[in-house]
Amino acid sequence: MAKIILNNQEVETREGIPVLQAALEAGLNVPHYCYHPGLSVVASCRLCLMEMKMPHPKTGELGWAPKLMPSCQTPVRDGMEVRFDSDKVHENQERCMEFFLLNHPLDCPVCDQAGECHLQDYSYHFGKSESRMVDQKHVTPKKDVGPRTLLYSDRCVMCSRCVRFCDEVAGTGELCITNRGSKAEIDAFPGKPLANPMQGNVVDICPVGCLLDKDFLFQQRVWFLKSADSICTGCSTGCSIRIDQNEDHVHRLKPRFNPRVNQWWMCDEGRFGFKYIHDKNRLTRLKLRRGESFESLRWESLAETVRYRFEDVAKKQSDKKIAVVLSPFMACEEAWLLVKTIREVAPEATLVLGPVPTVEQDERFPVGATNGDTKFIIRKEKCPNRNGIELIIKHFGGNTETFDAFVEQAGAGEFAAAWISGGYPTEWVSKDFAKAAGKIPFKVVHDLFGSALTDEATLVIPACSFAERDGTFVNATGVVQPFARAIKPPQGCKRDGQFFYELAELEGLYQSPTVLGMMAAEIDEFKEVYVPPQLPEHQH
Repeated sequence: MAKIILNNQEVETREGIPVLQAALEAGLNVPHYCYHPGLSVVASCRLCLMEMKMPHPKTGELGWAPKLMPSCQTPVRDGMEVRFDSDKVHENQERCMEFFLLNHPLDCPVCDQAGECHLQDYSYHFGKSESRMVDQKHVTPKKDVGPRTLLYSDRCVMCSRCVRFCDEVAGTGELCITNRGSKAEIDAFPGKPLANPMQGNVVDICPVGCLLDKDFLFQQRVWFLKSADSICTGCSTGCSIRIDQNEDHVHRLKPRFNPRVNQWWMCDEGRFGFKYIHDKNRLTRLKLRRGESFESLRWESLAETVRYRFEDVAKKQSDKKIAVVLSPFMACEEAWLLVKTIREVAPEATLVLGPVPTVEQDERFPVGATNGDTKFIIRKEKCPNRNGIELIIKHFGGNTETFDAFVEQAGAGEFAAAWISGGYPTEWVSKDFAKAAGKIPFKVVHDLFGSALTDEATLVIPACSFAERDGTFVNATGVVQPFARAIKPPQGCKRDGQFFYELAELEGLYQSPTVLGMMAAEIDEFKEVYVPPQLPEHQH
């Protein structure tokens, strides 16, 4: 650690990091556009200039240097003294803001970035209330640079974050800076649209309303949105994300900083893959089969009905005739409560990890990166919690089977009852599985959407999406991460954790930290839950 003097205050910070980063971590509101801790430093916006004490070239005596220094490009050294609160620094900030606003359209009322725009914030805190500009503003056209992104060039402050992201993190290099001086613009290379699997991040890191997400464009004002911290379920990387919603409708997903998992980024597959949450075809009714048809079942009767039916099979036939298929989309707490319940009823019930959806291989970024150079991975395993479910199954032990073996045994008529959890956002029931499951007389199917399984089930339980639940997931590298509920389940549904809690005959409301504490008392891996640190208040 190093100690520096920052605005006449001694601050302890890390040696070698930029002074700007140290100032932000100390709580100072230092304006900056081009600096981003995940990208290279270019020191082009000049907003973060500071005064620094330097030795006089003749006398060697320390004094304030005559020129301002870029704090983003100056590394911390023990004993250095800098300041941001001088008249000289404030004058530079005012002049820089005036230049940024010379040709800016000032169309805040119709801009999607309004409310979270750093040009708005900085013009208020560091600029002037009036402009000396009397000439006509230079107007540049709006550009469609990719299938998901629009570029409003006239709002650009030329921070070059988007260009550096495409070069350094995505490694695809679609964006560039064309022309020079006041005519400089961000643009896509001819014939190379912005379409890499991580392109949505350029909208996140744009500090103004220049790059906009077509999916979110004109959908909501950001001050109406409410947020919840969650985990992306698109793959087993388990990116930390923020769910932004209004009136129980999810409008967008944004990445959260997580140094152990996803840094500042997320992929488009996870970012835009939430639309199924509001699909009109979702199951929303608890149904029990009576003969050839279904009738509605009250949620208050679910626990008693399930326990009675499984106990009946265990007594009249055998514990071994019962199976539990646990989906890799379930939260650890939900899986633990379910297995705990079934194993109390049938100690020799078979535990099965449901099918794990995969693609051919991981995608590493920058494109072509080797293990040591990788900054982000989109994993081939397209589920969030295989590791967590395997930990639960390993803990309870006893009879366990692979999914393929379970399908084979079910097709041979070896099971009389089964609980089958789905929750997959896409079709997952194969013909072979549906045919084999047809040989199981009593089936509880817990899923998001109807399928051949639900058509033949004895009991159909509507599942909740990740945005409607809370709990923990364990990602591909073994990091245990909590996620929070963002919206209410659809009318007719009940939170998965709550009915599993009631199924386990526990009283009160389901609270995931409470269940996690019970799990941690039995399973060491759940004693350490990782919650990523918060970014400094004024860093963006």
